Amino acid sequence: MTKTNLARTLREPAELVVEGLATATALPALERVAARYAVAITPALVELIDTSDPDDPIARQFVPSAAELEMQPGENADPIGDHPHSPVPGIVHRYPDRVLFKLVHVCAVYCRFCFRREMVGPGKENALSDSAYRAAINYIRAHSEIWEVILTGGDPLMLSPRRMSEIMADLAAIDHVKIIRLHTRVPVAEPARISDEMVAALKVEGATTWVALHANHPRELAGPARAACARLVDAGIPMVSQSVLLRGINDNPTALSDLMRAFVECRIKPYYLHHGDLAPGTSHLRTTLAEGQALMRQLRGRVSGLCQPDYVIDIPGGAGKSPVGPNYVLAVQNTAADARDADQETRYRIVDYCGDVHLYPPET
Repeated sequence: MTKTNLARTLREPAELVVEGLATATALPALERVAARYAVAITPALVELIDTSDPDDPIARQFVPSAAELEMQPGENADPIGDHPHSPVPGIVHRYPDRVLFKLVHVCAVYCRFCFRREMVGPGKENALSDSAYRAAINYIRAHSEIWEVILTGGDPLMLSPRRMSEIMADLAAIDHVKIIRLHTRVPVAEPARISDEMVAALKVEGATTWVALHANHPRELAGPARAACARLVDAGIPMVSQSVLLRGINDNPTALSDLMRAFVECRIKPYYLHHGDLAPGTSHLRTTLAEGQALMRQLRGRVSGLCQPDYVIDIPGGAGKSPVGPNYVLAVQNTAADARDADQETRYRIVDYCGDVHLYPPET
């Protein structure tokens, strides 16, 4: 279907109806959703949506749904516990050697499964104040254990190249900060923002820049997105990926394999596959842990080792990430002979990617 050449991002449910992304009968419910949670779909992403497919995996990520008004037990406005680990506004210090630095509370697009969905959008602040920014920089400077600063939000690449250059210089001037990592959807959602000026702003003396790209379906890595990523990588900025396992989007072996291969083709190392967080109104997009483990088992051995992300869950309450992939060591086999021979290595049962079981060390 040929779409209108949109001049701007879609932000109102009525605009979604005009563009064929939602039905008129759904409009009242979608307006209630939009009154609580931010809506934005950029022209680059609208172009990727197949409006003839009611289950289109790109639309499912960004077009609001009445299901978002349904809250489930356990869902929480701060599902991964940022707040208890925030010593000053804008900083989350959960792990000893790194901090999150939440510079802005706006994004190019708003994902319907976002774990920070209660912190962005209607009525929320757009960015840190100047005084809060200085307090955050001072906190990082005062804590010499901080080796890595992760710029997040919101999306840090919504800032101008000039402002990004200032922030990067401020962080690189702190002797113990060696890594500056940016988490972003901009190369996919608004690839033109990855200009020569933005790339130059991200390169700084005194620290190494990494960019983590968020994408969840292989179709997101279309030509413009690949070109934007190439501009970063060609400039010497290494990239990793983060994705969320999502029902009806990438919860099948083909989509997940194709996504990870697409990352590697773009010179982006698959890093994290997140289990869906318990954010309010997102249960329709969450899988079970068992489903995620089964998918990871299917990836193993069927796609290159370059294409294997870590499947992780952010433990509710702020305890941090834990790997939750399948265990290939089924059980320990202790024999009488093993017990008599102190030098005998314990024998294990190891499962291969086909599901066959092998003894290690093998029996002689």
